[in-house]
Amino acid sequence: MIYPDLEMEIPDGLGRVHFVGIGGSGMSGIARMMHQAGVPVTGSDRSANYSTEALERLGIPVSIGHDAANVGEADTLVVTGALWQDNPEYRAALAKGLPVLHRSHALAWLARGKRVVSVAGAHGKTTSTGMIVTGLLGLGADPSFVNGGVIESLGVSSGPGDDDLFVIEADESDKSFLLYDTAVALITNVDPEHLDFYGSREAFMRAFVDFARGAGEQLVVSADDPGAREVLDALRAGGEHPPIRTFGESEGADVRIVSIDDSGPVRFEVEVEGERHGARLRVYGRHNAVNAVGALAVLIGLGFEAGPALAAVAEFGGTKRRFEFHAEVGGVRVYDDYAHHHTEVAALLDSARAVVGEGRLIAIHQPHLYSRTRLFHREFAEALEAGADHTVVLAVDGAREDPVEGVTGALVAQDFADPSRVAYRPDWQDAADYLAEIARPGDVMVTMSCGTVYRIIPQVVAALRGRFEPEPR
Repeated sequence: MIYPDLEMEIPDGLGRVHFVGIGGSGMSGIARMMHQAGVPVTGSDRSANYSTEALERLGIPVSIGHDAANVGEADTLVVTGALWQDNPEYRAALAKGLPVLHRSHALAWLARGKRVVSVAGAHGKTTSTGMIVTGLLGLGADPSFVNGGVIESLGVSSGPGDDDLFVIEADESDKSFLLYDTAVALITNVDPEHLDFYGSREAFMRAFVDFARGAGEQLVVSADDPGAREVLDALRAGGEHPPIRTFGESEGADVRIVSIDDSGPVRFEVEVEGERHGARLRVYGRHNAVNAVGALAVLIGLGFEAGPALAAVAEFGGTKRRFEFHAEVGGVRVYDDYAHHHTEVAALLDSARAVVGEGRLIAIHQPHLYSRTRLFHREFAEALEAGADHTVVLAVDGAREDPVEGVTGALVAQDFADPSRVAYRPDWQDAADYLAEIARPGDVMVTMSCGTVYRIIPQVVAALRGRFEPEPR
């Protein structure tokens, strides 16, 4: 892993920039923004995906596979935090004496001189960022933005704007959210994770307190989440802090949800300064009502009226890989989602219930990271067993981590209280065939992970077609 140097001086001029790991959700958005700003950009990644293909269509050269030669004539290297230090392109840049910027430094460079809205939290960052951007555009603003996922209505994860606002999804995993000159900070929730970096829960919480205190204009924070309330308590105990606006279902929240109907696309009512406003979102799930109200609180903090702001936020149509529909075969619907933390898994399955109807909810879970699987396999099993009718567990996607002996997807499957409701299928074709075998019309299947699990969908769809749509004799 490569962590950002928070004290590093970012050069004013970057020259030609090469991105190592350009296909990542955040990296691809930053690369696109630099390209649109006239910066010569190249990139590389270990494999092709929809992001690398989209960048190539823009005219950005992308090399598949890592090689020192890919650095070419670059003047600056930008690296993803998931990179190992033995990466040949990283080592070549160091040998040449090139400036090496962490992804977050590149984002800070793009946002320099702007009025930055930073969205942080363990869950809901990407959706909340997309809701704020959608709301601002609907209200006639023209913000720049870099999100961690593609905003469906816009077809991109980033874009330049003409006004002074810059909305970013800020990453807490490595303290990089402290790099930005944040005007308005949104904290969706605080669920201690990334302890391999922070070393302790206390250090993780201190980083959030520092992030909150650094907001120049206003802090918007969940009134419901215990971790967020803990950050608020520490912030207030520490003396001077920015103006605070709270949101959520809790009594006393400044922007308070008074009712939620999540039986379909979620409906809710919210109270602001004694006035009630209602909305019907285009997305599902109780958690998205909370995300929308957090976005609303940010827009109010930026000076917009509550009623028009809520109507604008309600037009948000989702982000790519957030309960994204892919196919229906034989009455079986297949969705994909980015959920990779047990809390996210529980929220996803809860919201998915609204679309299942009389069928069953079948989870296809790809554990992400050996460290996370080792620490939280019991919590994943509990969330999956409580939320899904049946679960298929795949092999661990280690991503940046080396395999750990004894840490496999079987750990999750073994923790189910009822073993008949789970199957461990590390081989993808075997998993796809098994899913087709057990499928019934009316079922909803959803893949979940921030790893490569979305790539199994064509195999699942093909297996379903083989069962439900056999070729005529």
